[in-house]
Amino acid sequence: MINKARLIRLTQKVLSMDSQNPPGNELALARFIEKDMRSLPLKVKTYPFAPDRPNVIAVLPGTLPRKKAQKEALLLTPHMDTVPVGQGWKYHPFGKQIQGGRIYGRGATDDKGNLAVCMEVIRSLVEDKVKLKRDVIMAATVDEETGSHDGIIPLLKKKLLPCRAALILDSDEYDCIIAQKGLLHARIQIFGKKAHGAYNWRGKNAIEIASRVINKLKKHKFRFRKHLLIRPPTINIGTIQGGDKVNIVADFCEFSVDIRFMPSMTSHQVIRDIKKIVKSETNHCKLMIDDIQQPYEIDKNHPFVKTYIKAARSLRIKSLLKGSEGATVMTFFKKHKIPAFASGFGARGTAHTTDEYAHIKTLYNGARLLERFVKEYDRS
Repeated sequence: MINKARLIRLTQKVLSMDSQNPPGNELALARFIEKDMRSLPLKVKTYPFAPDRPNVIAVLPGTLPRKKAQKEALLLTPHMDTVPVGQGWKYHPFGKQIQGGRIYGRGATDDKGNLAVCMEVIRSLVEDKVKLKRDVIMAATVDEETGSHDGIIPLLKKKLLPCRAALILDSDEYDCIIAQKGLLHARIQIFGKKAHGAYNWRGKNAIEIASRVINKLKKHKFRFRKHLLIRPPTINIGTIQGGDKVNIVADFCEFSVDIRFMPSMTSHQVIRDIKKIVKSETNHCKLMIDDIQQPYEIDKNHPFVKTYIKAARSLRIKSLLKGSEGATVMTFFKKHKIPAFASGFGARGTAHTTDEYAHIKTLYNGARLLERFVKEYDRS
């Protein structure tokens, strides 16, 4: 049975442990999780792919023959890292204060509240001596906030997470995320020609060329199919730098662009369009791709999705099918042909904000829902 008081204490504990990324050091939190899970009859291992950044994998073994229990396993995966705290907090970001039914702290919604829920569900299943046929895997991962290069990506690549389905615990208010946009992060460098500012016609101003490119990018209309759960593609100019001095024609400018694209689009299409726009203004340029995450979508009628919605309804919890404008690790499962969707129990609109919080009631009901889903999945 889910223990509400224990869940609150556990949430407070994980919130008190600093795992900001950057800089990226989840070691203390990982050691706590490892110790907590080892207190149960679980198979627990850690997998570090960078110093002080161990991923913690805990397996609750099923009763089926070992290979079959592994092959048909259910993966539950929250992440340990958080974005930096920032300034202006009224509540201590690691103080785990509770007020008005809310628990405050960096990561309360993204993603330590979900981490605590997952840990409590595993403990509840063990304490209740629930005999599951299939393995249940909890993967508490690192580096989600900066690309998962030391977390879920190498874990999947090295086949350390054998499973039939994956539930990513990284969302809010019981929502069931079945589609998300792709992500492309790029830097565009424009090269011009220096000249005295009083004789600017003698030079080529890279900043002015970049500004024309940016205007064209912002006005560009990508070709895509409309989606019921996701807004149209977006383009955001995140940084810009260039020039040496006010009275010198700038011979260099670099800006970064964040593009979120639709499941009906490809990254190749997006890159082709960017190149065409830049080339329309200058041939003296360079395009550098920093990150690509492909869009993802799972059928709303997939058996695992329907099982989750059914579990929510059985508890009279409203779980809506939704799409994500941002990126979760859901996309990385596509390459490995593992059906995945996301859900979670944070407070909508508080992730990455000052005075981040989660509702205790939502965390508790979320733990009940997750436990019910695990049981229903095992019966499927």
